[in-house]
Amino acid sequence: METPAFGHLRILALLTIWMLQVAVPSAVASYSIGVGRADTTGPIAEVVFMGYAKIDQKGSGLHLRTFSRAFIIDDGEQRFVFVSVDSAMIGNGVRLAVVENLQKRYGDMYTEKNLMISGTHSHSTPGGFMLDLLFDITTFGFVKDTFDALVNGIEQSIQRAHNAMVPGRIFISHGEVHGANINRSPYAYLNNPRAERDKYKYDVDKILTQIKFIGADDRPLGVINWFAVHPTSMNNTNHLVSSDNVGYASILFEKTVNRDSLVGQGPFVAAFASTNLGDVSPNTRGPKCEFSGKNCSEQYTCPGKKEMCFASGPGRDMFESTSVIANKIFKESWRLWQYGDTKEVIGPLRVVHRYVNMAEQTAEYYNETTRRTEQVHGCEPAMGYSFAAGTIDGPGSFAFEQGTTSANPLWNVVRNLLAAPTAEDVECHGAKPILLATGRMNLPYEWQPKIVATQVALIGNVVIAGVPGEFTTMSGRRLREAIKTVMNDASDETSVIVAGLCNTYSDYVTTPEEYQIQRYEGASTIFGPHTLTIYLKQYQELVTAAILKKDVEPGPTPPDLRKNTLLSFVTPVLYDTPKWGRNFGDCIKQPRKIATPGDIVTAVFISGHPRNNLMAVNTFLTVERLEEDEVWVPVATDANWETRFEWKRTSVVLGSSQVTITWQVPEDIKAGEYRIRHNGYYRYILGGVFPYYGVSNHFQVLTTGSGFRGRRYYE
Repeated sequence: METPAFGHLRILALLTIWMLQVAVPSAVASYSIGVGRADTTGPIAEVVFMGYAKIDQKGSGLHLRTFSRAFIIDDGEQRFVFVSVDSAMIGNGVRLAVVENLQKRYGDMYTEKNLMISGTHSHSTPGGFMLDLLFDITTFGFVKDTFDALVNGIEQSIQRAHNAMVPGRIFISHGEVHGANINRSPYAYLNNPRAERDKYKYDVDKILTQIKFIGADDRPLGVINWFAVHPTSMNNTNHLVSSDNVGYASILFEKTVNRDSLVGQGPFVAAFASTNLGDVSPNTRGPKCEFSGKNCSEQYTCPGKKEMCFASGPGRDMFESTSVIANKIFKESWRLWQYGDTKEVIGPLRVVHRYVNMAEQTAEYYNETTRRTEQVHGCEPAMGYSFAAGTIDGPGSFAFEQGTTSANPLWNVVRNLLAAPTAEDVECHGAKPILLATGRMNLPYEWQPKIVATQVALIGNVVIAGVPGEFTTMSGRRLREAIKTVMNDASDETSVIVAGLCNTYSDYVTTPEEYQIQRYEGASTIFGPHTLTIYLKQYQELVTAAILKKDVEPGPTPPDLRKNTLLSFVTPVLYDTPKWGRNFGDCIKQPRKIATPGDIVTAVFISGHPRNNLMAVNTFLTVERLEEDEVWVPVATDANWETRFEWKRTSVVLGSSQVTITWQVPEDIKAGEYRIRHNGYYRYILGGVFPYYGVSNHFQVLTTGSGFRGRRYYE
């Protein structure tokens, strides 16, 4: 048995070896690298979105397709896969299914240990895939189409990355983005110690961290950017599936590099992944009372409780706001790509993973008030009253307010019908009045996870900490500092990245001080006031193990919720029937005959239900240009920013519907003859699903100075 002193010397020696490994210069490819992308869009009609928990926010079309973007790094000894997927979050069931499918193809090359899946946290994507009841109850249960689309897309993106492996190099850089985020719970942030707050200029992180991947032949392979902002520019009135601001930023970057490819195609892959975004809003105009436009109170409430405190901006509507935020973070990321002060990442790769039962964990916490170190522990999961109040990005019920630190006897009676918290629960959660004792609601389904996945990847002197929830600004800062205290002995230039919403979703993580204020984030910190304290200890242990090349205990196995999936109350598609006298694909509203850049071109088609085929490797629409060889060439699809695909039920009894396709003509469009094509599938009343398509009349796009006279139009 080692003495403490000898143990410290041994760790110091190994840290020194690690530092020497990291410091070795490299003029050649340091790693094998692969990148891949695949569609994860899922059902775009009549499925509730995941994020705002608003049961009437069902999809009715498509704004931006969603994608999984995979990055594989291999140093010859270990392999690490980072996946950023345009999804509200990732559930353990999704990751288990992905791992199982990969292992059927590749054996034990990809496991829970080396696969880190991070959700971007878009609130405008279909739900029903989480399997925990609290998350799927607002989507009317389990939605197999959503689950399968996510699993298949993530798996396919990793397969494509696997098949694209080449020798390459990795570089890291940091920049700043301003005017793209604000703190949505500043009152809670101000409860953090003044000395700590004084270390930082802003109450949200403005830093954008970029890792870029370059092939040994200097070919651009891909890029991952981390910037703290909620993808909630698309608010809870939106009914079009969308990857929101960070998804659009990915599209902008990929289009810039993959110049001749349609959106979602091309070899270069760009991800804008989530980080410590817990209390960070993109709605930079700030909160106003919904109807009167007056300023909200300091607690973000409105007088008389007759209107909600709602944040918006910076654009005139949510679409423009999404574009503004996306362009801001894209432009800084592109600047870093071209001109940033980059440093090459070299050194060994190590990945460590452990499952943790949070309620059983203990840690030491220094209490600033008592000036004593206390032994603290985790709690059984529970949600507080302020959880039901929502946030300024998506307010909840009028009956609840953020900052609630006392219980309501009437609501407690309702709560106790589901499950009453124990006296131990009440004491453990402290300032949080418990609205839902989810840790006590175990039958027949798990309401929230008790066992979470914690994971760390070390790539040279870069640490990627995959965390199972939404860390607030200061929580993320404390985690980075805690990891640096372990890493600094090895390198003074350590970069720590908090990768948010990874592998398991367990809601929010606030600091103990923020927790006392019980804003939405504190009420949603489900393992109690010292959730962060426990995570700081856990991630320091993981990083230490990675440095020492030491395996950690895998931890308790979480339940496989796929074995007892929730019932689904989503209405199935029974049959489709076109309008009387019409056929599927008929264009019943034609576009106007001439358009110019900036114009919105519209066509309406008789359609089948979009859930008949999710078009994961296809598109519901194309905008096509006629080339000189009389071939129609697609110039845009339903994945483009310029297009929108809106579905509408015209008869429930007959199963009739139609779609409206709009295309805003880009400023850089090429003059010529165009048409709009709609692709779809209909379900025959006697069985079977069959394809159809329709095309609009041709129309001319004229550009300034083109001299184009529309020969075919005038014929």
